[in-house]
Amino acid sequence: MKREIIVPLAMKPIVERAGYAPAVRFENLVFCAGQVGRDANMNVINDPEKQFEACWDNLATVLSAAGCSFGDIVEMTTYHVGLQQHMHTFRKVKDRIFPRGTCAWTCIGVAELAHPGLLVEIKVVAAISSPLHE
Repeated sequence: MKREIIVPLAMKPIVERAGYAPAVRFENLVFCAGQVGRDANMNVINDPEKQFEACWDNLATVLSAAGCSFGDIVEMTTYHVGLQQHMHTFRKVKDRIFPRGTCAWTCIGVAELAHPGLLVEIKVVAAISSPLHE
């Protein structure tokens, strides 16, 4: 059984700083670490809607590097700071970007995330049919 660590080029600085893999592909499954809404310079985006959009963009980047897309996601867990306060905006962004009703989704309210100002972290598992790179 072969494992592949997925590190998109744009995420190499965070991997070096934080010491984690954005995703791990194991056989036909891709396990994505939680993605958050930061800009290219690793700054937390203050506007909730723009932060949520960046979070989805970062997730798409990781999935693409693994050879898959939103359509391959089978399970999603979202962690929210201020869940009730921001859920309407999060759902509006999600419904615009992510295909509705295509995966199991668990939504969890939390007290805080890794850095002040982060409002959501999205963690997914995707299943794809193409073989691992040899």
